[in-house]
Amino acid sequence: MKKIAKEEYAEMAKRASPKSHLVKNCLRAFAFGGALCAAGQALVNLYQSVGLELQEARAAVSISLIGLSALLTALRVYDNIARYAGAGTLVPITGFANSVVSPAMEFKSEGYVMGIGAKMFTIAGPVLVYGIVASILYGIILYIIGLF
Repeated sequence: MKKIAKEEYAEMAKRASPKSHLVKNCLRAFAFGGALCAAGQALVNLYQSVGLELQEARAAVSISLIGLSALLTALRVYDNIARYAGAGTLVPITGFANSVVSPAMEFKSEGYVMGIGAKMFTIAGPVLVYGIVASILYGIILYIIGLF
């Protein structure tokens, strides 16, 4: 078996990689992410129009977006949307729901405990850990600053 030099491998990878259309991808992500946020605001308005207070309407929107993202991920639709919209699907709440459901769906054949339960947070777990650690550190820093 022939050993490939780093430079040769880099050239092969460059030839095999699809061309990136940066401006087009950024515009799609911006448009889709903005549309998703606008839909969230429309849902807030809808929930308020049926009698919910602002805080309750916002909670209902979060629940709705999480549920819809989870459902679309389970139906294998979310990935198709993400291929087109790119980073626009990473609006935090929908992207997080997708990152929890996606590995669970991939490993469901291994059972509820060792498949779904064990793999559900393989992607989202580190986000939670580092997010919590960062919030604790920021809290400590703000507390120390507040002492002065």
